[in-house]
Parts: sequence; C-alpha cells; structure tokens
Amino acid sequence: MDGGGKGADLPQMSDSDVMNLLLSEDVERNQSEPDVASSIGEQMLHMDLPLLPRSVRARIRDICSRIKPSNAALVGGGIGHLSAWLFDLWSTSNEDHPERQVNPPEAFRIIEPGTRFCVIIDRLIRRYEAEDWAQVVSMTWQEVFAETLSSRASNVSIPESALNSVLPMPLDLILIDLPEEERIAAAAAAFDLVAPGGLVLLLEPTVPTGDVGDFSEGAEPTPAQLKVQSFNSWIELVKRINEVDSVGFTDLSGGTIVAFLKDH
Repeated sequence: MDGGGKGADLPQMSDSDVMNLLLSEDVERNQSEPDVASSIGEQMLHMDLPLLPRSVRARIRDICSRIKPSNAALVGGGIGHLSAWLFDLWSTSNEDHPERQVNPPEAFRIIEPGTRFCVIIDRLIRRYEAEDWAQVVSMTWQEVFAETLSSRASNVSIPESALNSVLPMPLDLILIDLPEEERIAAAAAAFDLVAPGGLVLLLEPTVPTGDVGDFSEGAEPTPAQLKVQSFNSWIELVKRINEVDSVGFTDLSGGTIVAFLKDH
C-alpha cells in the first residue's frame, strides 16, 4: 500500500470506488478451498472449533492479493486455517499465469497465545517453506499491542522500520480473527498501529436481536445486554474511524467483512 491510502496497484479514484474494488471478489481466481486449508478445516470440526465462513476466508484472500502488503499480521492464528489460505496465495507458484503470482510480504506475524496451536502453525510455516518471512508469536494481542506501543514510544527518533519490535513496522495489513467478544477492542488497537495507507480487516460483529430488557443501575448486565453494549461500542468505533479515514463493507453469505483504511 502506498502512503496516500490507496493500493499501489489501484488506479486513482474516489475512496468509495477504491473500497468497492478492494473488497470485491476476484472472479479470475479459483474460489475453492486449498487442500491444506481443507484438511485443517476438517480438524477444526473434529475439535469443535469455530470456523470463519468459507466465503469470508476466500474474500480475505482475494483482498490480500490486491494490496500486496510489505508487513502483515494476523491476530488470532488458531490452528492455521485462515493462515493456510494466505500461505497458499503467497507461496504457490502460478506457472500457467505468472502475472497472477502474488509475492509474499517481507514479514508476516501470526499472533496466537495458545502454545499448542503455535506448534501447529509453525509446522504449517515449514510446510510452505515460509520460514524466511513468516513467524508465529505466542503472545496475546493485548501483550503484543502494549509492547509495540512501548517500543514505538521509546524510539521516536528512529524510523519505524528500524524498531526492534514484535511486529514488523510499519504495518500495512492487520487481519483480525478473534471471538466476537474480543474483536472490537482488537480492531481499535490494530487501527492505532497500522500505517497510513494500511488496512485492517475483520468480520463485523452480529447485530443484537430481540428485547434485552431495561438496564438497571447497580445490577450486572445480562449476556444479551452486554452484547448490546458491545455492538454500541462497535458503532462508535466505525463512526470515529469514518470521520477521518475510510470504512468499507462487503456482505457475503457468511457475514460482512469490514475494512478500515487509514488515509492519514
């Protein structure tokens, strides 16, 4: 991504047109699930782990093929399901159509606090021979965010690219794949870290439905009321970002992907 907030390979156009192009389906790319990702998905079903909808995984892959990030991070690695789609994009040669080949980022960090899951992701990295540019980080996102902020604050006199931080800087792509209750705060923090021209992608939280009752002062809110509060926080985050930067939505059969594009 370039510093002006629009993809380096995209023509000059309005912000809304850029978003529409960024978030659209790549009709020339195979939309079937890569073999490795398919095997991981079957493991997740056996382990009763939640899966991002296939339509969402495929569209995230399509978006990443357009922006061609230099430094990227995935928050919430799990056992590597979404990572496998990205490794397939960045590591698979396209002999029939070399113009469709997408080179990998210079650095890709997968944030996953579960040590057992990290071992699985590390095997995935080796399987795709991506050790030179991909790494799994066994820390929570809150820890990574705090450490990166501290590193940036204590080294304001040097370029971000020279920082010795957990995340490669400057970051121009952050993907959020966390449970719904963690997603909003993670997205807000990610947008603070991403560089001008960078993108944050996540699945929109589900809209609360039904009557949740009245909020009572001094009483603990019910789970349904907490969901309403969380969604209100989401609306406020979208409004805040959209005041200065760009927000895009694309509705899919499995949910709505939201893109935060930092223009400044």
